[in-house]
Amino acid sequence: MHTSKNWISHFKNNAEIQRVNWNLSPTITNREVELILPSLQAWQLAETSEGRDLIAASTKYAAKIGDPLLVDAYKLFIKEEQKHGDELGSYLDKIDKPRVSKSWDDSVFRSVRHLNTSMEAWTLTVLVVESTAQLFYQSLKDATNCQLLRQICTDLLIDEAYHITFQTDRLQVIFEGRSASGKWLRKYLYKLFFYLTATTVWLAHKKIFKAGGNTFKSYTKKMQQKYIKTINRITSPINMQSIELYPKP
Repeated sequence: MHTSKNWISHFKNNAEIQRVNWNLSPTITNREVELILPSLQAWQLAETSEGRDLIAASTKYAAKIGDPLLVDAYKLFIKEEQKHGDELGSYLDKIDKPRVSKSWDDSVFRSVRHLNTSMEAWTLTVLVVESTAQLFYQSLKDATNCQLLRQICTDLLIDEAYHITFQTDRLQVIFEGRSASGKWLRKYLYKLFFYLTATTVWLAHKKIFKAGGNTFKSYTKKMQQKYIKTINRITSPINMQSIELYPKP
């Protein structure tokens, strides 16, 4: 179980790492652009959220549990997500394609977020979206030979792996605090939400998933594996001794 202090250290250290060589010129083909552009634009938009509602929810929750550093961790998490939007936006600029201000899937998720004040619901939502993001960026990477875009995807994939751990840590704490009947109910609700969200993301971005070598069946299987790994972690007893994100030499 990582502490808020651990996560603050991680996000600050990660912000100093440069994994993308921006001196590279894009070599994406017209065919690749045709396949990926709408989803690339939509995902870039989604990564630019200011996160005001999430900060409000985390502030309320942090006060409740007595962990003020948690808010700082979430602010750094949001900043890292915005970095993703900046990288994808910079790539769009380099290939002379516009950034968009609206997409149907982003509008749906933003509408849900505005209605959401529960830290549990927030954490679950972000966790599932981050899980689909891993498959999205891997598919995007596999769909192109452009080295600049592939480096961007690699950078984002590394970040997303930690983001999933960050959200899983929090949901594990929230789940542990529920009653036995509450835990039983949440196992079903988490699964329902996980698969509904995953299906929505597939419908919105299936061209990229297919271009990256996925069928709906293989995509669903991968998401099932992610769900099993996630739910097993969430429902495991918490080791209250803090551990570092990185092993000491």
